[in-house]
Amino acid sequence: MHLPNKVDPYHNDHMAKAEENRIAKLRAEIREHDHRYYVLAEPSITDRQYDTLLRELRTLEDNHPELITPDSPTQRVGGLPIAGFVHVAHAVPMLSVDNTYDEQQLRDFDSRVCKGLDDDAYRYVVDPKVDGVAVSLKYEAGELKLAATRGDGRTGDDITHNAKTIRSIPLKLLGDDVPSLLEVRGEIAWPTADFERFNKQRQESGEPVFANPRNATAGSLKQLDPKNIEGRGLQFVAHGFGRIEPMSAATDEELFEMLACWGVPISPYRVVVKSIDDVIRKLAEWDERRHSLPYETDGLVIKVDSFEHREVLGATSKYPRWCIAYKFAAEHAESILLGVDFQVGKQGTITPRAVMEPVSLSGTVVRHASLHNFDQVDRLDVRVGDTIVVEKAGEIIPQVVEVVTENRPESAKRIVRPKKCPVCQGEVEQDEGGVYIRCINPSCPAQLKERLIHFVGRNQMDIEGAGQVLIETLVDENLVHDYADLYGLEVDRAKMEALDGMGEKSVQKLLDGVEQSKKQPLSHLMAAINIRHVGASTAEILADYFETMEALREATNEDLIEVDGIGPEMAASIRNFFDSDAGKRTIDQLTKAGVNMAQPKRQQAGDLLLAGQSVVVTGSFENFSRKEVQDLIKKLGGKPTGSVSKKTDLVVYGDKPGSKLDKARDLGVETIDEAAFLKLVGQDV
Repeated sequence: MHLPNKVDPYHNDHMAKAEENRIAKLRAEIREHDHRYYVLAEPSITDRQYDTLLRELRTLEDNHPELITPDSPTQRVGGLPIAGFVHVAHAVPMLSVDNTYDEQQLRDFDSRVCKGLDDDAYRYVVDPKVDGVAVSLKYEAGELKLAATRGDGRTGDDITHNAKTIRSIPLKLLGDDVPSLLEVRGEIAWPTADFERFNKQRQESGEPVFANPRNATAGSLKQLDPKNIEGRGLQFVAHGFGRIEPMSAATDEELFEMLACWGVPISPYRVVVKSIDDVIRKLAEWDERRHSLPYETDGLVIKVDSFEHREVLGATSKYPRWCIAYKFAAEHAESILLGVDFQVGKQGTITPRAVMEPVSLSGTVVRHASLHNFDQVDRLDVRVGDTIVVEKAGEIIPQVVEVVTENRPESAKRIVRPKKCPVCQGEVEQDEGGVYIRCINPSCPAQLKERLIHFVGRNQMDIEGAGQVLIETLVDENLVHDYADLYGLEVDRAKMEALDGMGEKSVQKLLDGVEQSKKQPLSHLMAAINIRHVGASTAEILADYFETMEALREATNEDLIEVDGIGPEMAASIRNFFDSDAGKRTIDQLTKAGVNMAQPKRQQAGDLLLAGQSVVVTGSFENFSRKEVQDLIKKLGGKPTGSVSKKTDLVVYGDKPGSKLDKARDLGVETIDEAAFLKLVGQDV
């Protein structure tokens, strides 16, 4: 007789708790990598490893949707804009593209597309993934008006003055049929031949050479003087678009034919294929062919061709569902481990970094590689003197992935976990249940520098003129010992003007930036003051809920847990900060300095006309583009969706609405035409 398995509640609870802990650990690890990659431009793991961590987190959150929080890396669009330029908002967010690494993952993507399109016929556009800097070019009446970096996907930096020096970017589009508004997205890259030529010139003149084309391109676009870019040979290659008015193309293939006619550079290697099988058959050929391309590429981008199909498939908060990137396998090289550096972060995290004999990897000479944490050191059993295998994907800093133990010399030395902070010699502790060792001295100079660099950053207090080098100098010169000292720098004006690289104008710019930062909303301040587990999204939630710093300081653990998105671990961390002497002192000092401690009130979603309603838009409209209708629905609290179901609350239709209108009527879903929609939202026809 077959008996059903008995359910063990203790086992289930234990497993659930373990998965909850794993989610918390993954989020912390991914946030650290996000900061290194997007803010510090010092990535420590490969694309493949990052995506593996993110994929594991997504899987766990799918299994436990009740644990998803707004500040989870899966809810993000992504990283922060480069500092130092005028910030501009993208009319249409520049989303990232999800990555995949093998044939099965490509087939899984194709299955999702097929299901999302209800087996409607579709095809793909395949294009090499250019390893450059993502930018958006905005043309009005055919003239280039704005070039902006991707930044965090919603806000980037105005680099128009530099883009105009790149000769492949047309200042005026060709032809008489150009749209009144065109936002074309693409990559600015440094072709390999031009990069090597420029590096040779620098070497001959005694200047340091650039490490690789991608990082050198990013550095070039940071130049304040556009004359410094002339002669470098940077190129622009289009791969997508934002707003186009009017939009006359129905497919990606049609649009890119138009772009080419308008003088916009497009990839000559892009092809249209009928199926995912056609893509997979060509993978090995593309992997070999990429080495002969004029610029570096680390994979292929596969996109659904039809714009209507893309609209139906939609996007997650971070990725389009109609697009995926296939990444080529990472390259490997062997080297000798000469030693290990210990680096200290703003939370006191001590990270081991391999120092090795110089080795060429993916066209770059590298001398350092990430060891991630001391658990990884133990797992690899890596020792000083070992032959190590390092891996690198694209421009990412290498990581140690293997030890060639048969080559181990007798003199090889074990790597010992630090007993003291390598910077301040203070006490260190291992995270409870975690993998990180931390310096627990709040006065550690290394931590102070990292905390201040974070505090002045873009999504925090956004202090113009306060870059990493300046912050480090201010700490080294004993001019700044905590956040509040930034707001008293006026008294040290003479000392600052005497610093190398400073002067009256630079100091005034910094002081103006400091003064302006006092007006930042509470959410930015909460993100800036380095409370563990509190990122920008969580800070926004807390500030909107409590509205004042005083209310936040008085909130109990129970009060915090009642806030949607705040779990027990995060609540305990927030409470620990406000209860600590350092936390109390920080808030008191910043209050005394005149920093804003309140959050402006927002209109509540429940007060909006279409709050919580699922709305489908179909057909063409006289007064709006379909995208504008969807944007208006979002503004009014509604959720635009691509398909009609019993859960649909409303269908807004224009001319030639197609089968969606018929299906809505069959299901009894409310439908309104353009005139009724205009009346509903209070606009005149």
